[in-house]
Amino acid sequence: MPLNFWQKLKKRGWPILALAPMAGFTDSAFRQICKSYGADVLYSEMASATALYYSGLDSSAPLAGASSASAKSRRTASRKEANATLELLKFNRTKERHYVVQLFGAEPAHFAAAARIITSRIKPDGIDINFGCPVPKIVRQSAGSGLMKDLRRSRAVIEAVLANTHLPVSIKIRTKVGIVEAFDFVKNIADLPIAALMIHGRSLSQGFSGEPDWRSVDKAGRIFPGVLLANGGISSLSAARQALKETRADGLGLARGVLGRPWLFKEIKTDKAIDLKSRQIFQIALKQASMEQRQKGEAGIIEFRKHLVWYVQGLPGAAKLRARLVQVSSLAEIKKILG
Repeated sequence: MPLNFWQKLKKRGWPILALAPMAGFTDSAFRQICKSYGADVLYSEMASATALYYSGLDSSAPLAGASSASAKSRRTASRKEANATLELLKFNRTKERHYVVQLFGAEPAHFAAAARIITSRIKPDGIDINFGCPVPKIVRQSAGSGLMKDLRRSRAVIEAVLANTHLPVSIKIRTKVGIVEAFDFVKNIADLPIAALMIHGRSLSQGFSGEPDWRSVDKAGRIFPGVLLANGGISSLSAARQALKETRADGLGLARGVLGRPWLFKEIKTDKAIDLKSRQIFQIALKQASMEQRQKGEAGIIEFRKHLVWYVQGLPGAAKLRARLVQVSSLAEIKKILG
């Protein structure tokens, strides 16, 4: 049996570096920027398995409701949401390898349909299942971290995806959700052919703050046969070194730590700190801004405002720059402000 891309990356060299999924941030332009600095794997933003299930794009999944006017309205809304989701997941096959689509949801049947749709229509390099999102509205749907605490349903979801795609399947979890620890979760699914496991080093109650629990990541990773990635709170070369040492992982998933500083990938790859001047940082920001405009027009520039805030963080005059950059609506304005 041929090796999947995760196995090939592991065989090629250590560490494997992934751009972890971040809603509203990991779009095509940012993925390409991170790839240029050494990211090995690029995750999409989270995509709703439920939206795809009710879209009518999969013949095995039901349409939303019967033939009433309200049902037709629901079907139309479902199709619009699904089309928006598919648009969100588009990628550049030449410049975005290896690209993984991440799904969230709560129902195995939804994931099965979504896996078929993603496999046939998007054709990424892999599919990932989110068991780690701590956002309350996601958790209340029994999705993300809310799904992780249900071991039976979590396994059923993974099995549903595995049965409906030929692509390598990976999962992302946290160190603890309620009484369920990462070790318990991995023990429950370790016999399944899961290609990679990313563990965020914090519990659901911690969210995105506090010290990562690398011991728990190491403990769970010891019983997982696939590729292990550590994630959470890695925003510097020293933090990356510590995470790799304490977890003995095959690599890292970088998220907020690369917002405004995508060159962190290169720092970790070369094990050497990079000190960029303001002018050099502005050049990177302008490159991404140009890509956002080409791909999305003015809407792309408006979405890019939040990236601009990260790019100028810690620079001289950052407060004044932020105040101007959060109001831009064109590439010309960004060029004028950044010089």
